[in-house]
Amino acid sequence: MFVQLKFAKWVTLGIIVANAIGCSSARHLAHQLQPPFLKRSTSFALSNPASNVGSIEASFDNTAADPVKLVSHLPPALSSVDPSVSSLADVDVIAYETEITVDSSIMSADMSLEDFESLAYANNPTIRELAATTQKAAGFRTQVGLRANPVIGYQGTQIADEGTDQHTPYIQQEIVTGGKLTLNRRVLDEAVRAQLLELEAQKYRVATDIKVKFYEALAAQKRIELIEAFQTVANKGLDIAQLRKKALEGSQVDVLQAKVQKNEVDLALQQSEIGYAAAWRELVALAGSPALPPIRLRGELPTTAEPLDWSSVTSSVLVSSPEFSASQVRVSQARASLERQGVQAIPNVTVQVAGGVDNGTNSGLMNLQVGVPIPVFNKNQGNIAAARAEFCRAQMEVLRIENSIKARMAVVSKEYDSSLAAVSKYSVEILPSAQESLDLAELAYKAGETSFVQVLVARRTFFDSNLQYVAAQSQLAQAKSKVDGFVLTGGLDAIMDASGDDSLRGLTFSQQ
Repeated sequence: MFVQLKFAKWVTLGIIVANAIGCSSARHLAHQLQPPFLKRSTSFALSNPASNVGSIEASFDNTAADPVKLVSHLPPALSSVDPSVSSLADVDVIAYETEITVDSSIMSADMSLEDFESLAYANNPTIRELAATTQKAAGFRTQVGLRANPVIGYQGTQIADEGTDQHTPYIQQEIVTGGKLTLNRRVLDEAVRAQLLELEAQKYRVATDIKVKFYEALAAQKRIELIEAFQTVANKGLDIAQLRKKALEGSQVDVLQAKVQKNEVDLALQQSEIGYAAAWRELVALAGSPALPPIRLRGELPTTAEPLDWSSVTSSVLVSSPEFSASQVRVSQARASLERQGVQAIPNVTVQVAGGVDNGTNSGLMNLQVGVPIPVFNKNQGNIAAARAEFCRAQMEVLRIENSIKARMAVVSKEYDSSLAAVSKYSVEILPSAQESLDLAELAYKAGETSFVQVLVARRTFFDSNLQYVAAQSQLAQAKSKVDGFVLTGGLDAIMDASGDDSLRGLTFSQQ
């Protein structure tokens, strides 16, 4: 009985020690489950995303994140995440799979560019997808920094030898050395930063595509209006030509010319309607609402714009572009990974403490065991070489993106300058001259000083000039949208998931 009581005492002691360590680990775990959040996170401003470029700071706050603040920076469709969750890592991914609906408040007789931007920020699947990958990166960041769980066990020796058996409950803990867990978090901190910047870049891609397609559809709508107005003139022209022929004041040539012009106008109207329908379908698909029926667009095409210093604009884009910033963060991530791999060979220490009773001597006993792996064969040399190569690759990726931005800016500069010149020339010289020519031709025809064919030619010139003016306005608006959006396009392109994984944690606790 006395032996049993002493054994129970040592077991109880072991459980108390284990609970104490377990509670300490639980407190640490609760702290670690709070992922870092950006002190100044990206803003999902619907009206002008350019206003928050470059607002992402490099530093993280390792204190517990406020989930309400974190969720408040998500787009409207994502901000429905329950703010009561303890951390971003606790948010269920199903929050990103909610049904996409169209806000009835924006459904009216017409829709503006801002309406489509609001739809896109809420419903475009790529934005929601990148928000989910950012959540993944935050979860991995939390996981790789967690300490090892303690091991509690029981050991009995000489049990078959009655009267000399020993019973020892023990607790074992692996102690990570070299700051590996801190370095793990640092690597994934950079991954989270990069994902946030990729999310910001994707917002610009979507916004740019929405603007480009909106102005394309708006131009098609303007063309339809112009053609319908001219169609009335062409129809009357054909009627007049036929009446003049019956009155023997005109010829069959006049009738045929008027009929050709009418048919060309009818064909132009048909093609513009087809172009508008196609642009609309692409626009609502980018907005994430492909079932939205065509309605009138509300907006204006630019009539003028300021000439740009492209060297200065390109430099400004490189400084502020989230795409370029994300590539630079990837270099920081690769550098942190190289530093992390460099300390992997520092051995962790495993400590085991046991306490129990020796029935042979009828007294208590304590055991202490300490072990470390010896880095003789595996010094992590392969991972270090791979990390060094990844660091070089990330640096070249920065250079590639820089050159890519410059190349895209060169293309956009051509579109912008040529369309700006066209808009200026048409508005100042060509359209006034075409209008004056048409007026003079009609006056001369009424006075009997010119033929009906000359009137048709003047009308066609005026008609074509107005269509070309609308096309130049559309190209100018689209080019300006690309400049404002840091030449980022591809709002529905496949998303690259670079959120990382938790492999660094497995590497930390496996040094063999």
